[in-house]
Amino acid sequence: MTRGRPEGQSTRPIVKMIKSVGITCRGGPEEGTAKHPLAHDMAYICRRPIEGRVTASIRSVILRPRPPAGQSTCYTEGGLASGLGRVKTVDFRYYFSSDSEDEDAGAGGGDDSANGGLFRVSCNFSDCLTSRESGCASRFQPLHLASEYGTRHMLSNAMLKEYPVPVPNVNKLMIYDVNTRHLNEIPSLQSSENSRPLEQETGIHAIEINPSRTFLATTANDTKDIAIYRLPTLDPICVGERGHKDWIFDMTWIDDQFVVSGSRDGTISFWRVTDNLIEEVTSAPIPTYKFIRPVKTKVCKEADRVRSLCYNHRTQEIAVISLNGYIHCWNALRFKQIMTKKLPHTMENVCLATDEDAQMYAVGSKANTDLLDARSLQAIKMIPSRNNGCGIRSVSFKGNILTIGTGIGILLFWDLRAGKFLESTMNSNQAQSEPEYLEEDDDYLDEEDPAVYTHCFDESGTKLFVAGGPLPSGLQGNYIGLYQ
Repeated sequence: MTRGRPEGQSTRPIVKMIKSVGITCRGGPEEGTAKHPLAHDMAYICRRPIEGRVTASIRSVILRPRPPAGQSTCYTEGGLASGLGRVKTVDFRYYFSSDSEDEDAGAGGGDDSANGGLFRVSCNFSDCLTSRESGCASRFQPLHLASEYGTRHMLSNAMLKEYPVPVPNVNKLMIYDVNTRHLNEIPSLQSSENSRPLEQETGIHAIEINPSRTFLATTANDTKDIAIYRLPTLDPICVGERGHKDWIFDMTWIDDQFVVSGSRDGTISFWRVTDNLIEEVTSAPIPTYKFIRPVKTKVCKEADRVRSLCYNHRTQEIAVISLNGYIHCWNALRFKQIMTKKLPHTMENVCLATDEDAQMYAVGSKANTDLLDARSLQAIKMIPSRNNGCGIRSVSFKGNILTIGTGIGILLFWDLRAGKFLESTMNSNQAQSEPEYLEEDDDYLDEEDPAVYTHCFDESGTKLFVAGGPLPSGLQGNYIGLYQ
């Protein structure tokens, strides 16, 4: 279950986390989803009086009183200056139109002048919690609190604790219950007799769940074939054969039925799990699974080995990176390759992630993480690793935070808005794991840390799962950690 692991290696990583805040306010039923014009995206709640016309709220430093009608307000580095004085340097100027005064006041819930010039909006995190605990958050005092707020708070205050998970070195699909802390092994699906197994087998490189969370796709016992399980029971559905001739390195779901896989042989296969197939399997008198073939298989042009891929739902395109330093763009509807571009760095491009809100790709290479524009594939930003030559093995987006897993057991957190690594009291944004290797090479255990091959946050942003293994080829072992 790794995304950026070198060939022929097992798993073992490390963890660290953070996430920035993005909180907006939603209006009541009569207001739709209107935002206050001067609200910052932190903790934000629209306050309404229980009795009377107005409520007094503490004015935040990020909210400014509205100037008289027709007068402009200037925001400078030094602060706020009215139109009466002369501002030497203006970095930002905001104009209030007298025609829209009533509309702006309506977003706040009424006339602000009756409130002593203060908006009836609170950016206090405790106000949001108090309102939610008292049951006023649903309709009476609308609010929205993003999960990044809690994530950043937990990281900066060293509230995350590591819970290592001991796992046998078996190259099997394992299911870990984070509540009961029980680990269960799921049998790998066998291919048919007509499928010729590979001479050299490897572990599982990819595990993906479809958008509705009803199917899980991974590799079968023969790692050139895919296996589909049904969730949450994990009953086997089918094995996909004759799509690839070498290891499958990655896969991604297009929707609830279609899944795409990429292989070391440079091909991409398009698979479909139909409703008729599900009905045949579930209605069978005895537990069984079917064998399917790909809808279509194509060679990725200019690709040496397909290393990682992801699906962009907004553009309906599949992004693919190959080991020879190229990124390829495919139209998912026609399953046709439409673009190929040389990556900024050509060595060890092994992991890929997409931020659909910002239309951006993140590609991890040997010593850097490159941010690319999803529309043109042009380089936007190069993020050098804090540890030279450690290798980037996994990347993921969580709001405005890019999480980077390295080959030396360290997770870094890049703030996309601030353009810098996040500062934390938890060992400078780094959390290192303890080795759990089942290998006789004791010298390696004393000198090296596991590579972070995969990591992900839960939906609340308060738990971080990390897994990986040894980076050098020939060593076996694994690491799994849960931080919460």
